[in-house]
Parts: sequence; C-alpha cells; structure tokens
Amino acid sequence: MPADEIRGTTPGTAPVPLSVLDLVTVGAGRTAGEALRTSVDISRLAESRGYHRYWVAEHHSMPGVASSSPAVILAHLAAHTERIRLGSGGVMLPNHAPLVIAEQFGTLEAMAPGRIDLGLGRAPGTDGATAAALRRSDRLNEGADDFPQQLSELTRFLDDDFPDGHPYARIHAVPGPVQATSPGGVQSPHRPPIWLLGSSGFSARLAGMLGLPFAFAHHFSAQNTVPALDLYRETFRPSEILDAPYALIGVSALATDDEKEARRQVLAAALNMVRLRTGRPGLVPTPEEAEAYEFSAMEREFVDTWNANVIHGTADEVRTGLDELQKRTGADELMLTANAHGGDVRLRSYELIADAYGLPTPA
Repeated sequence: MPADEIRGTTPGTAPVPLSVLDLVTVGAGRTAGEALRTSVDISRLAESRGYHRYWVAEHHSMPGVASSSPAVILAHLAAHTERIRLGSGGVMLPNHAPLVIAEQFGTLEAMAPGRIDLGLGRAPGTDGATAAALRRSDRLNEGADDFPQQLSELTRFLDDDFPDGHPYARIHAVPGPVQATSPGGVQSPHRPPIWLLGSSGFSARLAGMLGLPFAFAHHFSAQNTVPALDLYRETFRPSEILDAPYALIGVSALATDDEKEARRQVLAAALNMVRLRTGRPGLVPTPEEAEAYEFSAMEREFVDTWNANVIHGTADEVRTGLDELQKRTGADELMLTANAHGGDVRLRSYELIADAYGLPTPA
C-alpha cells in the first residue's frame, strides 16, 4: 500500500495537509436532508480547494448529528466528488461485525478506487443504552477489550488471507481481493488503508505497535493530545504500510467574517454540548437561543472550558491558532471540524480558512 495514500501534500502556506471531519450537524429548524446536502457542498468545496481528505464520524441517538451510517454517507459523497479522499472518522468497530465493515468498505473502494480510508474506533459513539441496543449485548467493556482481536479479524477479511484451517478461511468479503484470484477475475486487490482513532493512550499504543496511521480526537480530549501522540511515536514500529509515524488530530475550528459572529456560533455549539453531556441531546440551537439561555455556574464553567479548545474568530485568527497548535503537537495533518447551527456558516468557514492559507482556487 503506497504511503502517499496516507500522507498528503501541504497546500498553500499551511504547515501540514488540511482535511475535514464532518459530523453532519443538524440545526434547530433544519432537516437531516438539509444537513446531508450541506455535506455534499462542503465535500465539493474541500475538493476544489485542496483539502486532503473528508471523513464522516459515526454517532448514534443524537438528534443534532445525522451521521449514524458513515458508509451510506460516504457512498453519497463519492458520487458527488472525484478526487478527494473519503473515509470514516470513524467506524466504531465494536458496534459491527468485522465482515460487515469489510463488505461495506470493499464496496466503497469499488465505487471510488484508491480514495477510501477506513478509520476505526473502539468507543460506542453514543451512550451505554444505545450501545447495548446496537451490539445486542450489555457487556460493553468486553467489546472494547476485544478490539485488537476484532481489528485482526477485519484486516484478514480485507486482505482475504485467513490461514488454512481457520473457521473463516472459506469466507470472503465481496467486493474484495478474492475476485482477483477467481477464474477470469479482474477485480483490483487494493483495499482501503486502516487508521486507528482514539482519545486516550490505548489506540495510540496499538497503532504504533502495528505501524498504522493514528488519528487523535483533540477536539474533545485536548488534555490527552500530546501524551497520546508521544506514546504513538515512542511505540511505533515500521510496517509495510508506514516506515515512520503519521498522526493527524481532529480540531474544532470555526472562521467567520466577523469575530463577534464566531463567538455567537461557538456559544450555540457549546450549548448543544451542555445538553448532550447532561442527558438532553437535541438539535444544534441557534445563536439567538444560546444568547438568551441562562447558563448555570457549572454550565458556564463547562462552556468556557469547552470553547477554550475551539479555535475560532476571523480567518487570520484561526490560521494563527492552527499554526500554533500544529507546532505544539507536531501533528502531521490537521483535520478540521466546524460545528455551527447553519450549514452556510460551516461552508463559509472552510472557504475562509482555505483563503487564509492560500489554498488553490477552482479554475
């Protein structure tokens, strides 16, 4: 697998490749259909402006996040783009049978050859009750503890290389490499590169030991970013996939034409997180609703802490914040997620950041 499928090129004056993480957020007064159309618009903008990849996250039972089915969304985005890498950030492996994921991403690879990434996480992407409904089991810790075994099984399905005598040796993920070895087969044996995602040290260590690329969720676990990246680099062993560590970090970043508007938008997104963390998930509120909301002292403390890790403001301010973050962490790639009530605000943010870094403009 060529490393250039993992490493991107640095566009314009950006310190490292820039990419997009899409939560397909749904604002109050908006529909999931509108949010998905916004995702198409952002993916096409990202492609035209030189962003390296576009990932969709898996979340469940959250009214304000319409990304419960990453593979379905990625198929839709593949039909509306031509070059940008598309992937999961991530698929939560314990929620699914490895064979199902191998089939889904083999299908995506057949749809968009050479531009699909398979990012995997071990968290449920939701609360415990929803995770139990997804997995048909209340033994949630067991699913997370089995992650290395599940990863190994998924990798063997993707590579179609179970050893003789294995119970799954005669089972093949289709589309997949087996089609290239069948009589008359012309199917490409290529498969999507696997990334491990994490917000603590577990996946960092595992990614390093396996020589896989690593994606860290700085956008909601900022205090663990540097320790996790250090652990990944310390434990990294060269592999057929990578000869050196490669780590990206997810970053909450919102650029607007006016600094005050940026503060209004991130306040609304923070109110949405307050409600989610207190068991009241809903649609992303409008900035007007957030400004009128009476935060308790505890809620205000949460908002201040949360927004301290959101790089927001004018395009120049966001560029400065991203440059400083990359320098501090040594991240090899920055994956930006813009959380706001309106799709137009999110779209404008990616455009402003592209302009600030002198990214290519469409012909």
